[in-house]
Amino acid sequence: MKTPAPKLVSLNEALFSVKAFAAAMAALYIAFSMGLPRPFWAMATAYIVSGPLSGAVRSKAVFRVAGTALGCAGAIALVPALADSPELLTLALGLWVAVCLFISLLDRTPRSYLFMLAGYTIGLIGFPAVTDPSTIFDTGLARVEEILIGILCATVVHSVVFPQSVGPALLGRLDATLRDAERWTREALSRETAPEGAANARERQKLARDITELRVMATHLPYDTSDVRWMTRAVRAMQDRMAYLLPLTAGIEDRLDALRGQLPAEVSALLADLDRWVAGDDVEGGADRLRAEIARLSPAIGADTGWKEATLLNLLTRLRSLVDIHQDCRDLRAHIRDGKSSLPERLDPLTRRRSRDVFHLDAGMALWSGFAALLGIAVVCAFWIGTGWSSGSAAAMMTAVFCCFFASLDDPAPGIRLFLVFTLLSVPLAAFYLLVVLPSFDSFPMLVLGLAPTFLTLGVFVARPATMGKAMALLMGVVGSLSLLDLGTGDFASFLNSNVAQVVGIATALLVTQLCRSVGAAWSARRLLRAGWSEIAAMTAARSGIPVGSFENRMLDRVGLLSSRLALAGPQQDLAAADAVNDLRVGLNVAELQRARRALGGPAAPHVARLLGAVGQHFRGLSSRRLGTPPAEVLPMMDAALSNLSAEPRSAERDRAVIALAGLRRALFPHLTFAAPDPSSESLREPVTA
Repeated sequence: MKTPAPKLVSLNEALFSVKAFAAAMAALYIAFSMGLPRPFWAMATAYIVSGPLSGAVRSKAVFRVAGTALGCAGAIALVPALADSPELLTLALGLWVAVCLFISLLDRTPRSYLFMLAGYTIGLIGFPAVTDPSTIFDTGLARVEEILIGILCATVVHSVVFPQSVGPALLGRLDATLRDAERWTREALSRETAPEGAANARERQKLARDITELRVMATHLPYDTSDVRWMTRAVRAMQDRMAYLLPLTAGIEDRLDALRGQLPAEVSALLADLDRWVAGDDVEGGADRLRAEIARLSPAIGADTGWKEATLLNLLTRLRSLVDIHQDCRDLRAHIRDGKSSLPERLDPLTRRRSRDVFHLDAGMALWSGFAALLGIAVVCAFWIGTGWSSGSAAAMMTAVFCCFFASLDDPAPGIRLFLVFTLLSVPLAAFYLLVVLPSFDSFPMLVLGLAPTFLTLGVFVARPATMGKAMALLMGVVGSLSLLDLGTGDFASFLNSNVAQVVGIATALLVTQLCRSVGAAWSARRLLRAGWSEIAAMTAARSGIPVGSFENRMLDRVGLLSSRLALAGPQQDLAAADAVNDLRVGLNVAELQRARRALGGPAAPHVARLLGAVGQHFRGLSSRRLGTPPAEVLPMMDAALSNLSAEPRSAERDRAVIALAGLRRALFPHLTFAAPDPSSESLREPVTA
């Protein structure tokens, strides 16, 4: 039986290409009809905005419109004020680009497009006006109109013509991620009988990366065409609950490793029931019986409580949380599937428990990226003004655009280099269109027919992630050359000069990026780890309450970001033992200890505070590149804290502190046995006052 040959073009790819081409031609026609000076800019914008998912196109369009208007306003404000000093004007434009790029890199949602567009839009409008500032208002208005026409045409076409909604794609990813989480949970529950553990670091990193990608996709939901947009709160609540599964399941694995061979038979039976329940099998009593059984088996904290009892209590508490999270995810998914407009009373609070700081942000790299953009613009503008080059403004525009486009990457140089290579490859095709084909056309329908073969073909490759960058470079190279027709300069000399300026601008961006902005995957991985260590150190010294969800979400995001960088970094001695998931567990236990400590009134509070100080000092050392294991004096501090906590009057805060303390000990010293605290040590137990 023969295997069917793969399709050269899929239906989705063909549909995307046709829609993108239709949007571009509609934008071009409207721009021509309005008599705008650069109609091909509208065509180029339509392609830049187009995407396979209609919700993503609309969400980005809103911010693109705002960013374009903001960039235009900046150009109109700066150019007349500094028209008499080209050097100061180009510096001011470069500073605007740098500041906007800095702000955009501090927001990893579609909102970042607003500031990125504001940055390089001022370059597109402002640099050509340096030599002719008298027309800045008319030029700015025309550029905004052309760009807005492209945005609106792409948005309308992708929203109306066979729209591909974000909702179904998001729900498919959500279900797949939930299945992965359930599989890893079951593997963790079998840890008692699986010494090596089925769940490995790659699975953890993949789960973290998937949850982060789901968060980004969910930002498009309010702009989607599907009914899922009404379920945005429930989708985000489900993502928040799934985020806790990563540290929770990793902690359960660790506790089962520690207690292997020492678990009571009833706890082993509970694990078997829980495994079947997660798998979807009917378990008598369901989640309610599992919770009751966990409560019955949980050991009470007393004056003689040791690390084994504390670790068992920690395990059972984590199992209770595991039941709650899986049940919440199932209920939320059923709610989304039913499309109900309101949540049950039990689930409604989950949708209101939102944290604003869910992504890792690197202000230092954002600032450095802005400086690199400013430096590149300054270099090319100095050459332009110094030589009086007539096309220097185009080179400055390209430098601004390409310093912004790839700034979010660790090493933007490969992306810029690829765009430069395929821009050069587009020159013969652009010359053929500009100098041979288009001069013979005298009507818009003939223009469309002439452009269709090339742009419909390139559109198919734009729809493929593996070839999108190359195809967009070819496409933009051709459209950029066609824009010479707008100015009536479609001759060979103008064509050559324009392409040289474009290449010089991209090459300048590449050179500056290679010299002062490119960093390796290993460098970025270390920076991510140090960011997590610094945050843990700051948490140990926090005087106010630690917001629920903030640290967890940021660390989870860092785990996902680390996964790809560790894979690219190769063997690195200092990264081999890096475990951001363990750092996440440390941070969660530190946060829990901080919250519980404030409610403790007995002698345990100073011991917990002293322990947190020592842990903070250790992580400050890690973040300062002084790598090493936790100092030995932390262990007697932990023993003292446990001994004094066990003597505290019974309370929910005391039990939470004991559970967190056991988790912190396992995270920092995973190879220790359950030796009981030495009661003869004077530092361990202080008299409990009434």
